[in-house]
Amino acid sequence: MAGLRERKKEETRRRIAATAWRLFAERGFEAVTVNEIAEAAQVAKATLFTYFPTKEALALQGVGDDDLAGLVTGRPAGVTALAALRAHFRALAAGPMAGLDPEVLVARVRVIFDSPALSGATNALLYRQRQQLTQALTAELGERTAKLAAAQISASLVTLQEGFFRQLADGASLEDARRQLGEDVELAFDLLSHGLDRHDRKQGRAQSRAQSKSQRQA
Repeated sequence: MAGLRERKKEETRRRIAATAWRLFAERGFEAVTVNEIAEAAQVAKATLFTYFPTKEALALQGVGDDDLAGLVTGRPAGVTALAALRAHFRALAAGPMAGLDPEVLVARVRVIFDSPALSGATNALLYRQRQQLTQALTAELGERTAKLAAAQISASLVTLQEGFFRQLADGASLEDARRQLGEDVELAFDLLSHGLDRHDRKQGRAQSRAQSKSQRQA
């Protein structure tokens, strides 16, 4: 029975989300009310809020969901932060995208871009994601370097996503857009790695000098 209840909950959640996105695509985010979504999805307004606490939450499912900080802090020993992030996004680009409808995806992106409220909420989610990444990097890079590194990583990832969506919006097939995304992931992390590797080498030389000085003084 528990499994059946969970399936019904998931079906209800999906129905609400699909209904909301259909209305958003037709009329724009601001023009659609929560009451209209609930009525069209055939659920009570209170039920809708059980699944989605705000109308923005309905529209921004998946935005900022990548746990960048968790990928960094949970990486195996001997793996750099950039290597862990690269592996994650390389796998996303190469992984199966069965069932993904490019037209639906592009329509959702346009809804977000066309809505000042959603654009602002998206920026807030991405900012929170960047702050969490900064905290995860601080222990090994120091606060100042961690802030700059997190900003560069986050900006690169947003650019990768925008490029993927732009390819689809311009009529590229899902396979071609994914192939380009995979190439861009490698290029982006090559550029990021070059900068951080230089910093790491510089830090390593500084630590070696400090250790040598300490040994001589001893």
